[in-house]
Amino acid sequence: MAHDPADSAAAFAELGRIKLGETDLNGVLDRVADLAQRTLPGAAQVSITLIRDGAAHTPAHTGEMALRLDAWQYEQDHGPSLEAAAQKTTVYVADAAGDDRWGDWPTRAAMCGAGSMLSVGLPIVENVSGALNIYSKSARAFDEEAIAMAQTFVRYAAVALANAHLYDTTAALAGHMQAAMESRAVIEQAKGIIMGERRCTADEAFAILTKVSQDTNRKLRDVAATLVERTQRG
Repeated sequence: MAHDPADSAAAFAELGRIKLGETDLNGVLDRVADLAQRTLPGAAQVSITLIRDGAAHTPAHTGEMALRLDAWQYEQDHGPSLEAAAQKTTVYVADAAGDDRWGDWPTRAAMCGAGSMLSVGLPIVENVSGALNIYSKSARAFDEEAIAMAQTFVRYAAVALANAHLYDTTAALAGHMQAAMESRAVIEQAKGIIMGERRCTADEAFAILTKVSQDTNRKLRDVAATLVERTQRG
C-alpha cells in the first residue's frame, strides 16, 4: 500500500504540537483519533479504547461503525481492541467476516460494515491502558507497511496522551489544593470571629463550628463561610 512519508512526518509533528494548556485529555483523544483517520493507510473509521480500573470505554471515535463494534466488545468482555489493550500488542483482523476468534464477531462486523480491523495497544500510564482501533470497510486493508505505520503513530500518540493525562491529573490536584487552602482560610476567619465574640480558645472555637456543622448536616467550610459573610454584612 503506497503511502507518502511526508504525510507520516506531518502527522507526527502535529501530535507534538498539541498544547496541553489549550485542551484537556478528551480533546487530545479526539485530535489523535481524527489525525489517525486522516493519515493512516486503510483507515475508514478510528476509535480509541481506554481501560481504567478494569472498565473499558471509547472516549473518542470518528464514526458509528467504530463505536458500535467497540461497544459490542465491552459488553462481551472480549474482542480485538480489549486484547490489544490488555496485552499491549497489535491485533490484526484481516477478514472480519471470517474471523472467529471472538465468538460472533464476524456477524457483528458484517452488520456494522467492517471488512477488516487493526488494533494497536496504546500504553498511557501505569493504571490506564488502551488501544487505537482502525476500521476499514474492505477486507485485508492493512499490509505490513500500514501496520508498521500504525504502530509508529501509536508510539507518538502514547507520548501525547501520557503528557495530557499527567497535565490533567496535575491540574486537578492543584485545584483540590487551592480549594483546600481557601477552605482553611475561611475556617480560620470563622474561628477568629468566634474567639472574639465568646472569649474562647482556638480549639473551643473549632469545636463550636464542628458542632454546628454536625447539627445542621452542612459542610464545615459552608458553616464557616456563612458566619464570615454574616459578620462582614453586619
